[in-house]
Amino acid sequence: MRSVLITGGAGGIGRGIAGAFTRAGDAVVLADRDTDALAEAARLPGVRTVPLEITDPESVTAALDTIGPIEVLVNNAGLLTVHGRLLELSAADLEAVLRVNVLGTFRMTQQVAARMVAAGIAGRIVNISSIGARQPTPGMGGYESSKAAVDALTRWAAIELAEHGILVNAVAPGPVLTESLAAAMPEGSAQRIAWQRRIPLGGLAPVDQVAAAVLFLAGPDAAHITGTSLPVDGGQLLG
Repeated sequence: MRSVLITGGAGGIGRGIAGAFTRAGDAVVLADRDTDALAEAARLPGVRTVPLEITDPESVTAALDTIGPIEVLVNNAGLLTVHGRLLELSAADLEAVLRVNVLGTFRMTQQVAARMVAAGIAGRIVNISSIGARQPTPGMGGYESSKAAVDALTRWAAIELAEHGILVNAVAPGPVLTESLAAAMPEGSAQRIAWQRRIPLGGLAPVDQVAAAVLFLAGPDAAHITGTSLPVDGGQLLG
């Protein structure tokens, strides 16, 4: 049984990843800044919860002290809802995205990895990236730029932590069919159809497929894989 921390754990993807790990017999801690959603997620079987704001150093330290040793970190927390075209997006909005998606992921990776090294834990870190890091969509460039930085951070951490036996990888989904996305893009809507036409296999990524990729990269069958970003996109990057 491993200790697994999932940030942004109260959301649909976080809960899906949690389910994959608990079914594998791991002890899961869900962390999120949304305390109401976190209270709901606490009802899931086999999980603990802890409030965490990844942009706040004091919150990170307090949460990690509470959780104790961590063997697997899943950096799932991210800001997706701020969009705008290049000539329209404000610098303040871009800064907000970078603060969460890049600096927050960096802070969690740095702090958890430091504790792994100090404890002699050959752990696993899996970041949630996006195929948008490699394939632009008009109006989503701020988010996509942040995920390109997450991919670079993944490689940076992988090369420097390899000597400690810590593997660092990323999972890069296309659009994931969470409850919130399904509500925003209902089946048959023009926006949903437009996305599906970009995906050779058709359909949006099921949450359990993203979770399965995370579980694989955190597990023994991926023991010789580090520094990669694994697309879960139905072939969208082929377009």
